[in-house]
Order: sequence, then structure tokens, then C-alpha cells
Amino acid sequence: MGQGHENRQMKMHTKEEKLAQFGRILDIMDRLRAECPWNKAQTVDTLRPMTVEEVYELSDAIMKKDDPDIRKELGDILLHVVFYSKIAEEQGKYDIADVIDGLCQKMIFRHPHVFGDKKAASPEEVSENWEMMKTKEVGGNKRILSGVPDSMPSVLKAYSMQDKARGVGFDWEEKSQVWDKVKEEEGEFQAELDSMASSEGSADPAVGAPTEGSSPEFKAAYDRAEEELGDFMFATINAARLYGLNPDTALNRACEKFRRRFTYLEEQTIRKGRSLHDMTLAEMDAIWDEGKAKGL
Repeated sequence: MGQGHENRQMKMHTKEEKLAQFGRILDIMDRLRAECPWNKAQTVDTLRPMTVEEVYELSDAIMKKDDPDIRKELGDILLHVVFYSKIAEEQGKYDIADVIDGLCQKMIFRHPHVFGDKKAASPEEVSENWEMMKTKEVGGNKRILSGVPDSMPSVLKAYSMQDKARGVGFDWEEKSQVWDKVKEEEGEFQAELDSMASSEGSADPAVGAPTEGSSPEFKAAYDRAEEELGDFMFATINAARLYGLNPDTALNRACEKFRRRFTYLEEQTIRKGRSLHDMTLAEMDAIWDEGKAKGL
């Protein structure tokens, strides 16, 4: 809180100062591509995995509400935008001015209630108009869901697809109606688990597949169970969205909670000169509950 408050008291820069700093990073990138062997060797393909990593680092900083780290990670993202644009400029495809111009044109086109004569009375109405405007853009997405990347993490992909469908009116009339769907999908998932249990075979959780020698009936039930699990998770994510909760943030919080408590369990076990492998589940649960009681 202290750091965030201190940052809010900083003197903000003028437009001229901002433009000067942007020009500075462009000049730095020009020199790096010309004089640094590593930077000169990079391509859009070699940068892509690093860009993904930087986006996750920014996400971590945002979740931690760490303003200095957010500022640093935003700089790293901006560096990548400039980097990709510089590579494209060298290949005669486009440059950073084209990137920014395309963004400006898109923002103006998608906000007719600001730059045109259309009216929007609420954020929800703006969101609905946004999805419709995207389908009308030259070279834009011609289908509502075509803008959802295939490589997006599954939880975020489900949330994004559901939200885009909501933007054109495909949604529950009352959010409470979603629970019938959640319960329906849970029941279908449980039925396939029961079918697996009654068939000859087993699943290997390490690889997420039936073990060798499992019966055809087991393998078929396993495949159906995996599909129903997906449907159940999709419905649960939909419920979270309807109640204004971000499922990705919620799951990340659960993961961090598990990390804290399991680390406590591990540290306490090491401190006592013991190994987790030699402990009973009841002994581990006792230390786990101890960490939970401490607020971990």
C-alpha cells in the first residue's frame, strides 16, 4: 500500500515528455538492432515465447497489486511491441506508426458513441456495440468467436467466449438459471465416472490417459468422462462470469493458497527431520490444518 500511495503522488509527465520518451525507446531499438548481436539475431518466432512469459509476469504483478513491478512489466511489454514493429519495418511490411495508426482507427470505429453520433448509456451497452462493430470492420473478425485465440489458456478462453456471446444477447435471462446447467453437467460427469468404475481398466493421472490393457469399454467411458468434465468446468466458469467473478483470478488465488499451505507442510516436516513420503495422510493433514489456522 505504501509503495502504491507513493507512486500516486509522483508528478505526472506532460504529453511532450511522454512523446520524447517514446522517441527515446525507438532510438534505442534502432541501435540495438544495428549493434547488439543478440538483438540483431531475434525474429518474431524467437520473440513469441518471451512475449508470452512477459504477459504472465505482468499478470502476476497485477494480481499482487505491486505498482513498481507493474510499471516494470509494462515496459517489457512495450519493448516487445517496439521490437516486433522494428523487425517488420526492416522487412518492409509495416512500422510502429502503422501499428499505432491501426489501433487509433480501430478505437475510433468501435466507439461511435464517443467519436460519432451513436448513444450508449451503460458499460453493458458499449460492450454489446463493441462486438457488433468488430464484425463490420474491414479485415476484422467476421464471426463473434473468431477473435478468441486458440492458444489462449482454457479457463480464459471459456470466459472470453462466454462474454463475447453475452455481448450479442446469447446469455441466461436470470443468472440464477445457470445453476441448473451446472448441476446437469455435474450429474453427467459423475455418470461417466461411475461407468469408468464399472469397467475393467484404470487411468494414469501422470499422463492423463487410460493405462495399457484397459478395456475398450473403460477407454470409451474415459473419453466421455473427459468431455463431460470439460462441460462441467465450462458451466462453472459461466456461473462465475454471471456473478461478476473472474474464474482465472479465483483459480490463481486457490493455487497460491495451496502453495502456501503445502510449503508450510513441507517446511514443518523438514524441520522435524522427517520426509513426506514416510508420513501418513492423517499426520500431513494435521500440519496442513495447523497452517490453515495460522491464516496461510
